[in-house]
Amino acid sequence: MMGHRGAGRDCGGPGRQNGARGSAVGLGGVSDTGGYRGRNRPGACRVPRAVSAVWQNPYLNVFKHFKVEEWKRSTKEGDVTTFMDKTLKGTVYRIRGSIPASNYIQLPKTSTQSLGLVGRYLYLLFRPMPNKYFVVHLDVTAEDNQVVRISFSNLFKEFKSTATWLQFPFISQPRLPNLVGAAPANVRWTCLMLDLHYILSMYLNRRYSHLKSVKLCSNLLVKNLCTSDLLFDPGVTFSEARQANLACHGMSPMPREMAFPVPKGEKWHDRYDYIRYTSQLYERAVLSPAHLQQISKSPACLRKLCRSSLGTGSPLWDLILPLILAFVLQALWTQNNSAVVYPCHAVIVTMQIQTGEQRFFVGHTDKVSALAFNGNSTLLASAQTGPLSVVRLWEFPKGNCLSVFKTHVRSLTSLSFSYSGAVLCGIGKDGHGKTMVMVWNTAQVTRGGEVVVLAKAHTDVDIQNLKIAFFDDTRMVSCGRDNVRLWRVRSGALRSCPVNLGEYHSLEFTDLAFEEGHSAERDFVCSKSGHILEMDYKNVCIRSARRLLPSQPSQQQAKQACSAGPGIAINSISVSSTFCATGSEDGYLRLWPLDFSAVILEAEHEAPVSSVCISPDSLKVLCTTTTGNLGYLDIQSRDYSTLMRSHTDSILAFSVEGIRKQMATVSQDNTIRVWDLVTMQQLYDFTAADEMPCAVAFHPTQQILACGFDSGMVRTFSLAASDLLVEHKQHRAAITGLTFSPDGNFMFSSCSQGTLALYNCVVQKSHVLRVLGNVVVRDAGSGPDALVLSEDSRLLAFVGPSKFIVTVMEACSLDELLKVDISIFDLDSTALDSAARICFAPVPQGQLLVSTSSNKILVLDAKSGRLVREVPSVHKLSCSSLSLSKDARYLLTAGDKVIKVWDYQIHPLSQVYIGHSEPVRHVAFTPDQEHVVSVGDAIFLWDFLALSAEGSPPAVYFLLCVAASRKETKGPKSQCSIRPDSYRHFTPRFKASVFSSPPAGSEVLKLKAVIGYNGNGRGNMVWNPDTGFFAYTCGCIIVVEDLHSGSQNHWLGHAEEVSTLAISHDAQVLASASGRRNGDTHCQICIWNIQDGVCTRHLFHHETQVQAMAYSRDDRFLITLGDYSDQTIALWDTYTYELMSSTHISEPVHDVAFNPLSHGELACVGRGAVTFWLLEQRGANINLKVHQAPVPDALGLVELTSLCYGADPLLYSGTNTGQICVWDTETNRCFMTWEADEGEIGVLVCRHNRLASGSNTKRIRLWAVAAVEELRLRGSDARSSSVLLEHEMTLDGTIVSAAFDDFLEMGIVGTTTGTLWYINWTESTSIRLISGHKNKVNEVSFSPDETHCATCGEDGSVRIWSLGSMELVVQFQVLNQSCQCLAWKPQPIGARGAESQHVVAGYSDGTIRVFSISRTEMELKMHPHAVALTAVAYSTDGEIILSGGKDGLVAVSSPRTGMTVRILADHKGSPITVIQCTGKQYYDFGVEGSELWLATSSDRRVSVWASDWLRDKCELLDWLSFPAPAVPEGLSSLPPSLAAFCPWEHGTLVYVGFGMQKEAVFYSLRKKQVVEKISLPYFAMSLSLSPAARFLAVGFGERLLRLLRGPAEPEQDYAGHDDAVHFCRFTPSGRRLFTASYNELLVWEATDHDPS
Repeated sequence: MMGHRGAGRDCGGPGRQNGARGSAVGLGGVSDTGGYRGRNRPGACRVPRAVSAVWQNPYLNVFKHFKVEEWKRSTKEGDVTTFMDKTLKGTVYRIRGSIPASNYIQLPKTSTQSLGLVGRYLYLLFRPMPNKYFVVHLDVTAEDNQVVRISFSNLFKEFKSTATWLQFPFISQPRLPNLVGAAPANVRWTCLMLDLHYILSMYLNRRYSHLKSVKLCSNLLVKNLCTSDLLFDPGVTFSEARQANLACHGMSPMPREMAFPVPKGEKWHDRYDYIRYTSQLYERAVLSPAHLQQISKSPACLRKLCRSSLGTGSPLWDLILPLILAFVLQALWTQNNSAVVYPCHAVIVTMQIQTGEQRFFVGHTDKVSALAFNGNSTLLASAQTGPLSVVRLWEFPKGNCLSVFKTHVRSLTSLSFSYSGAVLCGIGKDGHGKTMVMVWNTAQVTRGGEVVVLAKAHTDVDIQNLKIAFFDDTRMVSCGRDNVRLWRVRSGALRSCPVNLGEYHSLEFTDLAFEEGHSAERDFVCSKSGHILEMDYKNVCIRSARRLLPSQPSQQQAKQACSAGPGIAINSISVSSTFCATGSEDGYLRLWPLDFSAVILEAEHEAPVSSVCISPDSLKVLCTTTTGNLGYLDIQSRDYSTLMRSHTDSILAFSVEGIRKQMATVSQDNTIRVWDLVTMQQLYDFTAADEMPCAVAFHPTQQILACGFDSGMVRTFSLAASDLLVEHKQHRAAITGLTFSPDGNFMFSSCSQGTLALYNCVVQKSHVLRVLGNVVVRDAGSGPDALVLSEDSRLLAFVGPSKFIVTVMEACSLDELLKVDISIFDLDSTALDSAARICFAPVPQGQLLVSTSSNKILVLDAKSGRLVREVPSVHKLSCSSLSLSKDARYLLTAGDKVIKVWDYQIHPLSQVYIGHSEPVRHVAFTPDQEHVVSVGDAIFLWDFLALSAEGSPPAVYFLLCVAASRKETKGPKSQCSIRPDSYRHFTPRFKASVFSSPPAGSEVLKLKAVIGYNGNGRGNMVWNPDTGFFAYTCGCIIVVEDLHSGSQNHWLGHAEEVSTLAISHDAQVLASASGRRNGDTHCQICIWNIQDGVCTRHLFHHETQVQAMAYSRDDRFLITLGDYSDQTIALWDTYTYELMSSTHISEPVHDVAFNPLSHGELACVGRGAVTFWLLEQRGANINLKVHQAPVPDALGLVELTSLCYGADPLLYSGTNTGQICVWDTETNRCFMTWEADEGEIGVLVCRHNRLASGSNTKRIRLWAVAAVEELRLRGSDARSSSVLLEHEMTLDGTIVSAAFDDFLEMGIVGTTTGTLWYINWTESTSIRLISGHKNKVNEVSFSPDETHCATCGEDGSVRIWSLGSMELVVQFQVLNQSCQCLAWKPQPIGARGAESQHVVAGYSDGTIRVFSISRTEMELKMHPHAVALTAVAYSTDGEIILSGGKDGLVAVSSPRTGMTVRILADHKGSPITVIQCTGKQYYDFGVEGSELWLATSSDRRVSVWASDWLRDKCELLDWLSFPAPAVPEGLSSLPPSLAAFCPWEHGTLVYVGFGMQKEAVFYSLRKKQVVEKISLPYFAMSLSLSPAARFLAVGFGERLLRLLRGPAEPEQDYAGHDDAVHFCRFTPSGRRLFTASYNELLVWEATDHDPS
């Protein structure tokens, strides 16, 4: 769903779900695999209920409400007991017995009573008993008071139904065929959801009223059941629901009292089953192996350069570590409250919370396990894991390491600094596994002294945490399982005593905290059971105890007993002087007063909270979760900010996409994540529930992501459509290699069994070309370098078929070219050398690099296989990854947890960079060569700083041509019929129609609105930020729109498509250009007075099309530029608009511009050169001095496609290969170029020191060019490194027009998809202003209340518009299909207006889709036709859908059942053009039925039918056939045959089409004859009859719209279309008329119902 004018919000993207498996009910639902998959909105499809539902919202806990345990309002029979279930950790009901009818629970107590539950969805939480049978009966009441029993059981073998009973078989394991019977031994707890509304409607055609009774029969366990109008997803937490915006899709997390418990670290769907049967689909919770979720994230992280390398020498490069994304479990505040400190594996990171700026502390060689600050954050202590842990003390402000000392314990788990920083204590394990407490004296470390052990002690008790009392450096408190102890250092000994816990002696204590600023009397300890104990330090006992329960009842402020139910498992606690913060296992961060009377504030997370920390100013609370998320809660604003997201396990591989600067990573946590490399925001998150992704690759040009899994599956995803494209199952083992060819034509994959597959990726859905077995080395492990491609996409290389062989193949065919035996190169070695990783050097090098098991890199000739050279001793261990820069100057290798950068060309000089705590799995350059990415334990993004290669600048020569210009230069004109290689060059859309000018007269219709923007134009949008004037073109119409109110004015003066616009600098005059109309010899240029919208001049000079126009800075001149066929530049005097000069040019020119700082200077760009023009006026004569300057030779043969002037004396030009050239207009030479894009740059706009560029890669970029003027002084030595890319946005199409304000802060941009975007660089926002169909509009239909209309088009979209504002409200998109027809459902009697709005659409693949407007979803998909649909209509009551196909068959389908009930073949062989329904008296015309409908086919035949669908009656009433002459020669296609019922003459229909005469025929069904004829000037292309007055609207191929009343009445003709008027339709009230001409939609308003 797309917004329009920024009014909408995207709510149509897919949500992330986890997979599930297990049991399923054997019900058949309707689902769709194409287009949008909608979701129910809460209460979106309710029907009137007899029972009040207010008290049942939002859901009703049935067992709790009816107090089942008391058996007063319910009854039990037979063996029904309660017991404690270990899985759910709560009481459940067990119903056992061999006879289900004798062992059951029934609600309500007697059959004469009724539950009266009106919730649409019933949720049953149960578990079938293994190897047993069960039965569940639900009695539901329909609106007609009929009671229907719905039963499901594993006793039933098949589905059965009667008028009052539906029986569904319960399938225990749906993945195994024909498994109906007793529940299996591994059956799991199940949440079953039934859509009672849909079941009654689908199977019995009844409307659901309420649930009457429930009967649960043996053998099963049941926890609870509830009813609701909300669609719950039990596998989603509340935080996940908020992040994925599930409420927008009608989804909600399961209420806590109905939720199944999930142990820490596990997933809901791994333990339980979720089965749902809804109107959308019947499925398990696993929709596909991977699901996409749009993730919201905190603001982008800014980068701080911090040196993090170790090594010797002075290489010409450096790696700077600006950003790390990693798993976070602990974090601390700094004293100034502005930054947080957290460990990231072996690196310690400091992050500024406002800017995201990171600073790093590098030195640890293993994971950092604990951190601690002293009181004023001047000292930081950090401990690392490992057999012999070490502790580092850091001078935090400067980042210097003051001391490193061994701890003599294994794996320190906790550190605590005294407030003064003089004492440090830690907890760890000794060599025998006993707990050990160490205390060190750190008082002298800031003065260069050593760290001394004060005391140490062994203990048998468990200690989870230990902290030094802030009031005494010698006193400490610890807590752990079953104990809280007080410690004290005295005389070099460390002694402890236990606190008397009394009845709380068996609790598992997890954390402790001192209240700042108070004595030892305020010490708090928390536990896994929810208890918080306040210690009495003096008396070594408990002062008070409180227990935090999930419901937090107010009366529980005193001491609680341990048996008072399950409490909140608290993992962490932090205390300030006024409140306490707790982090718990349920994912909540809660703030409490110190008496714990009530929750002050809480924030829910998607995973358990691992630590909390209150800031020193007590205004923020820092929080980490077990999934590695880091964030903080601002108490004053109550806002929660996420600082960091990350994978929760090792990252296996990554892929970087250069066009949109995105990176995809795969991890052992079963997720695939996509990141924005510029902002490092997480964009997408794919989750595979039962599979682990092992390889990933981006398509080089398309928004397609491929991923390989350990199951052998290869899947491709469309990031643009957020959808799974295709699954490939060629492999049976884990994927070890996956890559695309650099040209994007092929994809390759390999698996651990040695199979290699080749795919064709020319189309979006790839398909397999060839599969080879046993060619890739087996069991080599997953690696991103397993398959590598040469830069020219010709060669594929890999290790195989054995580990000693490297094979090179032809990429496009997998034909073997070369095999190289690696083991023979080292004859002196005692062991055979094998290949590990490989990579190609750039094409000119022709080399293949191979890393070996002997830690060498072999450089081979890729053609002959000979050894060129070798690099020995690359790493101590095997090289895990290698990558070569594009210029073949630098080589990256990874191994031994380090990264090395090598000078590849000169000598084996390397630089070593540390930071990873685990082996680096993959390292590579980004496509722009400015960064290096390495992954393993975390994602490291390094800045790559290297000196560029020095070289002599290319010589640039200029050709000076000076000529005196005359009125018109008659010279040789090159007639160029080949369009240049530039999208910037305008080409009009082909039209078979010709224009016919209408006569003037009084108008009944007034053009009200135009929907759409012509994306085929070039520079056809103007906006003046000073006056607010905004205009754009749609076909031959210029639309002037008020950006504030949205009101439009329409300037009609052109007959052909307007190609371009130009506005004067004073915003008083607008120039517009279009092609030549029929009969004219020259193009038309209109000059408009902006104040009154009047065309004051018509200019004719160019013969074909006008490519571009521009006004001089003083508005004295207008320059117009012809296209590649015209090749003329014309100069006009704007005082008189007389032609002053015209010059023929030898090469096509693409763009022209005046110098804004000089009235007489202009420039134009074309093939390989810029032409500078100087206007010299002497009296009435104009002389043009011309200087043509070629591009630098280094650019080769390019087209200069765009230009704009910058600060004096600079000129910028773009090329069709993506470079921007900077020219000095004083010397007319190019002194600098830079690679600005991957595609053609067609738009350039410069203001002050900023430059905007737009290209056919759909990107618009903002550049900082302040340094260019200084670089100009260096001449050809200038380098482009000082030109900075400030911002970038990707839109929906190629950029064709742009207008910005004076500071390039905001503007409007047009694209080829027919969209105008509002761009705000300051706020980084892009909002749709104007949007329309990209291709032909096929149909328009209106809602019965005339508040909305629907349109469909060849682009496959169905768009819903508001008739009041003409703004886009909703869009439904089906990919790769054309929507041919649609109809709006009539308003059912007694139905609510908003909830009964439905649209049916017919598609080119023969399918019909029904969309709900209120729920913005697809409700039904049918496939009644084998060919494309051409017409569709609802019956008058909306209960039947009539559809016609291209083969002439008419299908009668029921939208309730989704079944096609009848096929009519009377028109077989000729496409159906029209289907229309109308009402009639039941016995009118002598036939039964209350409905009359007609079908028209293109063979000029009309059938009229009378029907009564409820009685299955459909009778042919009349059959009409209209004669026609032989088809005239040269006529490519015949006009359509169209018919419609006459709304003002019951029993009469109107027909137009190809025939003996050009006329409209009125035929009476009563008289069986033609009663009236109206002559037409041409054969009609479209027809519509007004329901309000005797108006007949007819559209013609001559671009004319005619309004008729009768044969003797005057007709009225209307222009404004630039192609055939192929569609017209009156609104139900007759007040408006919609007409369509290709993709343009015109809205006309009737000013008077009587044309006379």
